Amino acid sequence: MPRLSAGLLLYRRTGVAIEVFLVHPGGPFWAKKDLGAWSIPKGEYQPDEDPLAAAKRELEEETGLTVAGPFTPLDPVRQAGGKIVAAWAAEADCDATAIRSNTFKMQWPPNSGKWQEFPEVDRAEWFTLQAAREKILAGQSLFLDELEDRLMR
Repeated sequence: MPRLSAGLLLYRRTGVAIEVFLVHPGGPFWAKKDLGAWSIPKGEYQPDEDPLAAAKRELEEETGLTVAGPFTPLDPVRQAGGKIVAAWAAEADCDATAIRSNTFKMQWPPNSGKWQEFPEVDRAEWFTLQAAREKILAGQSLFLDELEDRLMR
């Protein structure tokens, strides 16, 4: 069975532009990666768990934010590794520089016996749709296309 993940694609309108809120994964593997490394705030959930509830939980764990909705379901995508990501769009605004992320521990450097703690998300930022298409993981770009299509109707 594929791994399941759920997240929220937050967006805001700034004049005639639409901006989306993306997060950059923390930890040493992602430290020097930028283009194609950003993501919607998301995380894994169990098959018996409500995906929207998981998406809201992950937003809070990764950023410290809560969003009231309404939430518009987007078509799920399958990422390159096989993970299926369910997402909802929600119009919201926040200060991306004020996020607070939970942390995780891992042995770093590998096989060193030293355990270090890293934030799950090390930064967040608002991007125009055009800029977001360069920043987001390739497997999640369909969320941006669907959001743009829905908002331009």
